[in-house]
Order: sequence, then structure tokens, then C-alpha cells
Amino acid sequence: MKHMHSTPTNLQVIYEDNHLIVINKRAGDIVQGDKTGDAPLSDVVKKYIAIKYNKPGAVFLGVVHRLDRPTSGIVVFARTSKALTRLNKLFSERKTQKTYWALVKNHPSQEEATLTHYLKRNTKQNKSYAFAKAIPDSKKAILDYRVIKKLKTFALLEIDLHTGRHHQIRSQLTAIGSPIRGDLKYGFDRSNKDGSISLHARKLTFVHPVKGETITFIAPVPKNDPVWEACNNN
Repeated sequence: MKHMHSTPTNLQVIYEDNHLIVINKRAGDIVQGDKTGDAPLSDVVKKYIAIKYNKPGAVFLGVVHRLDRPTSGIVVFARTSKALTRLNKLFSERKTQKTYWALVKNHPSQEEATLTHYLKRNTKQNKSYAFAKAIPDSKKAILDYRVIKKLKTFALLEIDLHTGRHHQIRSQLTAIGSPIRGDLKYGFDRSNKDGSISLHARKLTFVHPVKGETITFIAPVPKNDPVWEACNNN
């Protein structure tokens, strides 16, 4: 039985060991089941593990963090409960280094900068609004960005997060007039053909929950997209 477009054959595994598995998520995949009822990535990974390691019965897989559905890039899952507990702690204490790549049409006025805003989340709209000063119920959001490549129409930004707020990169880049390619919700003028937004979780560094060594993962940019392909010189 095959789910719509989620079968283990098109799963991009970046790294796996007995404790964790790191996936390069495609835009459109949901990390964990939601009200849409679409097959989540967690189910696909469980199926992959069951087949690859010939595991009868239920496969343990812990969801450590999520990426927005239209976003691509690195997602980490835990393969044991011990790894899950430790990874949850690492992520909640922000002892991870996350780097994102974003394609924007309007070049920011500065080549690199630190952006500080106060984000207020509107749960009905599933959207966050960025303000220059603190307002009631807002949360401080900080990121660093730098322009790392200029394409004909777009600029490629590399972004390091200091905080992990809802839709933080999307709302902060819109606040400086540089919405992400394809992100209609945050003011880009047209959608990407596949419904994605051009935001990619590019790099992740953390201490291995069991082995104790620092590990870094890099996710290749999405295939079959000429603008992402143009960024692919490394």
C-alpha cells in the first residue's frame, strides 16, 4: 500500500545510526500527523526503518522538532527513548546551531545584519506579525542574516537563528521588505509551482545524545527547482 507521494524510495536520509536518523525533508511533507490526515514523514521513516532493518512489530521513532510544511531541509528523529529525552533537552535549551537558506526577491538594504523584532502570533490566521517594539503578548525574535549569493532575480540569504519563534524567519524577512520566494502568506507576489516556499533548513550542529561528539549535518537544496539549482555551487 502506497501513500500519496510518501514512500521510503524517495526518502533522503542524510545520516543514521542506532540512536537517531536525519532526513532532508521535501517541501510539502508534514513532520508529524495533523488534521489534514496526510501521511506524515514520521510514518514514512518508521516504514523505512522497518523494511531496512527487517523489524517486526512497532518501530520506535521520536519527533524531536518540526519544520513548517512548505519548508524543506533537515529534520532529526530519535530512534530510542534515551536519545529522544536527550535530544528534546538539547533542542529546548537551544544547544543546537541552526542555519537556514532563504531565497528573496527584494535584496535587503544591508548585505548582513542582525534583526530584532517582537513577534505576535495570530493563531486563527496561523501567522506571526513582527513589530519594532515590544507589544502585549509579543516575543522577542533575533536572527542574523547575510547575503551569500546574488542571482538574476533573487538573493540567497544565510540565516542563523538566536530564538525559535513561530514563523520567525518568514515574518522577520517580510518586516524588512524581503519576503521569501513563494510565501504568499507573508507577502510574496506569487506561489511556487509545488506550493513550497524557498526556505531551507540547510545546516544543523549539536552534540550527539549518546556518543557525546559534536556532529554537523548539511542538507542539499531541493532538486528540480531551477532557482535552487542556481545556488548549488558548493
